[in-house]
Amino acid sequence: MSSSRVGFRFLNNARFAFRNASAPFRRPGAQGFRFQSSEAGAAEQQSAFQRMWNSPVGVKTVHFWAPVMKWALVIAGISDFNRPAEKLSLTQNCALMATGAIWTRWCLIIKPRNVLLAAVNFFLGCVGVVQVSRIFMWQRSQKGSSLEAAKELEHEAADSAKAVVDQAETAVKAAAEKTA
Repeated sequence: MSSSRVGFRFLNNARFAFRNASAPFRRPGAQGFRFQSSEAGAAEQQSAFQRMWNSPVGVKTVHFWAPVMKWALVIAGISDFNRPAEKLSLTQNCALMATGAIWTRWCLIIKPRNVLLAAVNFFLGCVGVVQVSRIFMWQRSQKGSSLEAAKELEHEAADSAKAVVDQAETAVKAAAEKTA
């Protein structure tokens, strides 16, 4: 066989393949007919447990267990509400806040849509916002008090320096009077 003959066979077969590509599941004799299945009514009702078990985000998938385990981060963040703000990590809480904000959005976009994961991420973001605001409020209060403390320290140092200078001057005068 010549190479032109092989190309012709490929072209001939491709023509039929591309003709059926627009409607791959249509049969020529079944166009325009509608069929009703009797199986839809015969399907038995599933219980809530069966629906949850067979769901794409059900109990036997990571889409269920990831949010369950992520609640530990939310609970840990809530328990940090009792800690003093100076002991909290700003970078860690910013990371929790960003994670919560970003993944809340994406959990509602991706398929299957995972509302459980979106809820836990929303609360994770809320915990992060509260903790970051606590840290910023503590830092702002420290800036004001440290500035005032530095000014008081400056006055105390100036007063003690004046007292030392005065004592030195009186000591020099007393020594000069003794020698004179």
